[in-house]
Amino acid sequence: MPEPLGIAMLGTTHAHAAGKMDVLRASPSWRVIGACEPDAEALAEQREHPSFQGVAWLTQEELLAHPDVRAVAVEGDVADNVALAQAAVAAAKHVHLDKPAGADIQGAEALFAAAEQAGLIVQLGYMFRYNPAFGFIREALAEGWLGDVFFIRGRMSTSLSAERRLPMARFRGGMMFELGCHLLDQVVLLLGAPQGVQGFCRHDGPFDDNLADNTVAWFSYPNALATVEVAAIEIDPFPVRRFEAYGTEGSCIIEPLEPPSMRVSFRKPLAGHPAGWHSVDLPEYHRYVDDLEEFAACIREGTPLPYAPEHDLAVQRALIAACGG
Repeated sequence: MPEPLGIAMLGTTHAHAAGKMDVLRASPSWRVIGACEPDAEALAEQREHPSFQGVAWLTQEELLAHPDVRAVAVEGDVADNVALAQAAVAAAKHVHLDKPAGADIQGAEALFAAAEQAGLIVQLGYMFRYNPAFGFIREALAEGWLGDVFFIRGRMSTSLSAERRLPMARFRGGMMFELGCHLLDQVVLLLGAPQGVQGFCRHDGPFDDNLADNTVAWFSYPNALATVEVAAIEIDPFPVRRFEAYGTEGSCIIEPLEPPSMRVSFRKPLAGHPAGWHSVDLPEYHRYVDDLEEFAACIREGTPLPYAPEHDLAVQRALIAACGG
């Protein structure tokens, strides 16, 4: 095994931060140098969190100047993360940036431009890219098993308490911004950048806040439509989170998204699959493992990620448009 690469976490308040820290600490590819939490109140909480027990706490200046830190996992507040990622790139560090890539397009464009000029990698933390069910759909499309895809539908809702709603209410688009980005990433991977976007981001829940908690967006293509739906007021949403892709020769449905379960139907038998609806066996899958392993491999080998900046920026543009920006 090659020597593990040094990595540090900058910001720790993102919903994925603790899970990422667990994976990094368990991985033979990475050596966690430390973490930085700029907010004093959040730092006090994270010092007691099981995922951060024993982690060295650094200032931002110490973290970015550390000679053994090859990469930085940016896991803070979404409102701050692009600026943190830009600071990491300026310090010649590769970046794993958790989703979405900020609240506008200009910051993301500047970040990727700076990284390209410096020869550094910026990896976005969209967690379904390595989910085997989504991988099956991408393979089926590439192999022609689905024919021409004409409709995609994704639904990824949640149920939030009044307290948990407040951080998300700061962002235009609310739940579309917070969770819809994951599904939109997959739509763009399958169909490319949309020609048109129309979003409906409403506040319909019985809460005294401004969160867009009942949202849907339409994405139009020359011969296809896609919808992404996200609400924060759904009862028992996780078992029915789903993603559907319909083509002229086959259809795929993932439900739930995690742990993934999948049914497919093909017009005729192919690739070992019968015609008609049937379940697909999927390999075991753990969030964050494969993307962080690929991140390490690309740094070692000096190769680009399979998800190009052009794709990430296309997702960001479509997301901002869906949120009314």
